[in-house]
Amino acid sequence: MNATNKIRLSISGMSCAGCVASVEKALNEAPGVSHAVVNFAEHTAMVEGDINGPDLIDAVVKAGYEAAELASEEAEQEKEAVELAYYRQLIRKTLVAAAVGIPLFIGGMSGLFPALGEAYGQLVWLLAAAATLGVMIYSGGHFYTSAWNAFLRHDANMDTLIALGTGTAWVYSTIISIHPALVPVMAQHVYFEAAVIIIALINFGSALEMKARGKTSEAIKRLIGLQPKVALVVRDGKEKEIPISEVGLGETIRVRPGERIPVDGIIITGQSNIDESMLSGEPVPVSKSKDDEVIGGTINGNGSFLFQSKRIGKDTVLAQIIEMVRQAQSSKPAIGRLVDQIAAVFVPSVLIIAVITFLVWFNVGPEPKVSFMLVTTMTVLIIACPCALGLATPISIMVGIGKAAEYGILIRNGDALQEAGRLTTIVLDKTGTITEGKPAVTKIIPAGDYSKHQVLQYAASLEASSEHPLAQAILNAANKHSLELFEVAGFKAMTGYGVEGNVDGKRTLLGNARLLAQNKIATGTILDQMTSLSGKGQTPMMLAVDDKLAGVIAVSDPVKSDSAAAIKQFHKLGLKVVMLTGDNRVTANAVAKQIGVDEVMAEVLPRDKDEKVAELQKKGEVVAMVGDGINDAPALARADVGFAIGSGTDVAIESADITLMRGSLFGVADAIGISRATVKNIKQNLFGAFIYNSLGIPVAAGILYPFMGLLLNPMIAGAAMAMSSVTVVTNANRLRLYRTKGK
Repeated sequence: MNATNKIRLSISGMSCAGCVASVEKALNEAPGVSHAVVNFAEHTAMVEGDINGPDLIDAVVKAGYEAAELASEEAEQEKEAVELAYYRQLIRKTLVAAAVGIPLFIGGMSGLFPALGEAYGQLVWLLAAAATLGVMIYSGGHFYTSAWNAFLRHDANMDTLIALGTGTAWVYSTIISIHPALVPVMAQHVYFEAAVIIIALINFGSALEMKARGKTSEAIKRLIGLQPKVALVVRDGKEKEIPISEVGLGETIRVRPGERIPVDGIIITGQSNIDESMLSGEPVPVSKSKDDEVIGGTINGNGSFLFQSKRIGKDTVLAQIIEMVRQAQSSKPAIGRLVDQIAAVFVPSVLIIAVITFLVWFNVGPEPKVSFMLVTTMTVLIIACPCALGLATPISIMVGIGKAAEYGILIRNGDALQEAGRLTTIVLDKTGTITEGKPAVTKIIPAGDYSKHQVLQYAASLEASSEHPLAQAILNAANKHSLELFEVAGFKAMTGYGVEGNVDGKRTLLGNARLLAQNKIATGTILDQMTSLSGKGQTPMMLAVDDKLAGVIAVSDPVKSDSAAAIKQFHKLGLKVVMLTGDNRVTANAVAKQIGVDEVMAEVLPRDKDEKVAELQKKGEVVAMVGDGINDAPALARADVGFAIGSGTDVAIESADITLMRGSLFGVADAIGISRATVKNIKQNLFGAFIYNSLGIPVAAGILYPFMGLLLNPMIAGAAMAMSSVTVVTNANRLRLYRTKGK
């Protein structure tokens, strides 16, 4: 166990946002828990800390709910099976309640049943009381059990409201069935049909909500479906098909045409085209051959190859993506946490309103006061259930993050999803983000007595010890010309300037004009040629050997084919675009002109990148940083939202809030579009839920009666309450139809 241990639980018995608050409180108070968050839409909890499953389950059980650890695919499947069984049970309970409630309703409305004071009337209504009691126990027993458990914990939830409303109706109806004379003749009316029809409607609404809720986790189900069940391993020279769980590290695995790759690894023989669209969203297959990496879950083309497994089980890219999406779907944005705080006090507030309603009708209401008191109080309790309020945010977050995953966009948490919709400025790193990140030597200008090959030879020898992207371009050029490299001593990299070392016994410098100026090396008229190269978007580097200029090497990193189009899309979204680079200003401006950015920050040292982001934030901008390198990590962490290009380094990805599995900037535009659509959807849900309760409760309390003689029927209140949750879930599922407007 350690502080970073994470456990996911399935929670049953929750009926509203008040239950969420109770379970979260119980989990957060459990020993060793550093953070716990409950997802009402999925009925799960994600818990972090120095923890173990049994202790967490015990904490949930003590809070009055049931829990099970979701630690394997089998556990997930078992959860789905339990939910399906519960859905069918709800349908059965609905049908039983309707079978009793509807005949009672029709008989009462049409006068088929005798009045309470008539002969045989008492017997008929006592039989009705017994029948409805049986229905309430079978079809509504879970409401009463939950309400009683909440009462014992000095708590209240949605089930408290339902139990009080329907229970009061049944008790009142039974009492006046036995002793009708206890109330005036005008108040001698029973509400057995209302109690059971309300239970039928709420159960039916819960079943519909559950069915619709299941669609929100389609993204996770599709990702899990990408994981192959078996692998064809080569052991002792023989090919053998084994379950994926038995594959070890360093195994040799055969992949045949059309098969899914079982785990992550490196090709050792053969070649093929791999469909990696499940990761990147890009439909074009990627050519793979010896020493190339392959990812589990991707689809092999027509070729066949052998590869060696490097990551298995929970360490594979696909497993990590599934875990990241799950965690993000369980997280809560700021707006969701605010709603939870409101919902936690909502049920107690409704109980107070119900008491006030009861007292007002008792003291100033018209006759029959008892009937009016009962109807209005029961209607307030039923219509006020805050199911829709509790579902409004998590259900949209689940669908939005799942939709993003379909486009190769991995969102770490709900806050990042919400914040991405508020962005005003996008800061783009140049190399590997705007450009391909695969620079190549485009020009060599020798100086003095040096030839082009000598300039390249000295530069490549020095850069062999460097990790800079431009260094690889020079080394590639030297390899292309089969140049032999010199030994280097005293290598030193000077961030923001260049490199130096002793090459073949000679002091050698390679870098920008500032490096040579710092070492007082004359550059002559070659600066004019450097300016010309920079104006064409190329990066010139000066070579000095033994304190004399030896030449210039120009390197160009081609702009990605879709960068300019993606930046146009940013502008359509109303965003200001800033390019951030350590390159010289002339080169940076040339690239900026080519792609259409609004502002250029050039010659920025890596350590200063996060300061530039902070400067924009001080001006009131909500800033996104997009990068792929180690030196981008501080800026990614500083930004309001950090976007890491998935083809970049692990450090950049760990520092970012959102990871783009494809290298295109269109992924950023897509993420912003999905964020805005999701936040809009959440606001629609919250507006509907708040308006429903804000208008419904006063009408249920009878505020319209003095003016219009209008009272709300408790059965209509039950139907409206049930349908409000279904409406919220259905509206959230509209996000599944969202299509990006980018490439």
